[in-house]
Amino acid sequence: MPIQIIINLIIAVLWMFLFESYSFSTFFVGYLFGIGLLLLMERFIPDRFYFYRIWSICKLLFLFIKELIMANVQVVKLVYSPKLNMQPGIIAVPIEVRTNWEITMLANLITLTPGTLSVSVAPDNMHIYIHAMDAPDADEVIKEIKGTFEKAIMEVTR
Repeated sequence: MPIQIIINLIIAVLWMFLFESYSFSTFFVGYLFGIGLLLLMERFIPDRFYFYRIWSICKLLFLFIKELIMANVQVVKLVYSPKLNMQPGIIAVPIEVRTNWEITMLANLITLTPGTLSVSVAPDNMHIYIHAMDAPDADEVIKEIKGTFEKAIMEVTR
């Protein structure tokens, strides 16, 4: 991926030199031209096109913002309900992410979402233990975490 970014920047600079115009707009046109060339040559480049990863990062960011807002609304509903009807619990979530960076990212995203907290990671890195403020159905919580954060992290890193 880094080599693709460098190649794209070199193409953009060469474009500026060819047109003898050293403005941002010429650089931007050259950058877009470089993206087009890299897309055409994608099958000759061993790694995925780097814009896919950038798009995956944007999707992960928007997913986190969406989950953050939804979790805040759920916590406010729980806190302001006349009768506390919570079922807190610690859940062992089996994880497919393997590298330390992926596990750390997953644990941080879970912790930053209100109502959940990453407690620990199993020594074999196969489970992450999560404290949920309201978890009447542990399987649903596991399915939600695996279907949102873990899937998006794997799209970014693999």
